Parts: sequence; C-alpha cells; structure tokens
Amino acid sequence: MLDTQYENANALDKAAIDQLFLNARTHTAWTERKISEDTLRELYDLTRMGPTSMNNSPARFLFLTSADSKARLKPHLSVGNVDKTMAAPVTVIVAWDREFYERMPELFPHSEAARDIMKAGAEVNGFRNGTLQAAYLILGARALGLDTGPMSGFSIEGVDREFFANDPERSNWTTNFLVNLGYGSGENQKPRLPRLSFDEAAAIL
Repeated sequence: MLDTQYENANALDKAAIDQLFLNARTHTAWTERKISEDTLRELYDLTRMGPTSMNNSPARFLFLTSADSKARLKPHLSVGNVDKTMAAPVTVIVAWDREFYERMPELFPHSEAARDIMKAGAEVNGFRNGTLQAAYLILGARALGLDTGPMSGFSIEGVDREFFANDPERSNWTTNFLVNLGYGSGENQKPRLPRLSFDEAAAIL
C-alpha cells in the first residue's frame, strides 16, 4: 500500500491516487444514471493525450449507448458477460485500426519515414499502442468519476463482423476488448484479489 506521504511535491494528493488506483474497482453492477455525450467526448479528449509510439494513435473507440446497439452486441458476448453489459449505460468497443499507419504523415509530420516504419510493424505496433490507449481510457474514466468494467469474453470475429466489416469508414478496425462504463452500484462486489509484491514482479538493476 502506498504511503500517504509522497517524495515528489508534484504528486497527486491521496484522494486522487485512491480514485485512480487504490479504491477503484472493476464493476459489474450499475445504477441507472446515464452518461452524457459531452462526458464521453471529454473522456476521449483525455485518452488521446496519452503517449503512443511516434504518436501513432491506433486505438479506435465505438461507444454503444442505445438499446439497439447493445442488442447487436449481445449475441457475441459470453454468457457471463451478458447481464452486466446490457445493464451498463455505455459499452465501449475498444478496437484498433489495422491501417493506422496511413495517418502517420499527419500525426508524425517531422519524419517522412514514419509511415513505412509503422507499416512494417503494423500488427505489433497497432495492438500494443491500442492496448496502451485503452488503459488511458480506463484511467481517464476514473478521473472523471466514472466506474469501469473492462472485459474479454466475447467473439472478436462476431463483433468485427457486426460493427465494422460492412462499414466503409470502419472496415479496417478490429476489436481488442470491451469496457463497460457507468456509475457502479457496488452490488456483487467481492474483496479485492491479491496482487504480486514488488519483489515478486519487479527488480531494480
């Protein structure tokens, strides 16, 4: 557990650390409180500011807010994920663009080689940096007072076929994982599971 006294004077205060990490939990039950479009846009604006390799920004986010869009997702969920996802105000399909490198001249304009570099390692760079951006999404949501429920347990092929394959603007997107967003009710919350200690998972050389 972190000490309440931090070595760096610019560190966030304990309340902020608690909100982002120590008290934050994965939620599976939700209140009926809605999330506005303005909040979702603010969330994306926070997420996009996190660093990625050469600013490649491969992540793409499809925010499902309507009953119709949730109904389209439902057949592709594993049984254990259906109820909590249908109850969540928003479910985010976190995807990445397999041709993200085409935006490199715009995103990294001071290198003419950026597009070719990223194209050569598109699978690794796209998946890695898209996952990194998804982590920013989760922390950004917590910073805005939202609760999150990231999850696997669904058919990537099914979600891609349902939401991306026949959409000309998104046909290059492929799903990574899902994140439910809302205001958690705290129901069905189990004790926090153990984490590995520093000495078990880290080292200083």
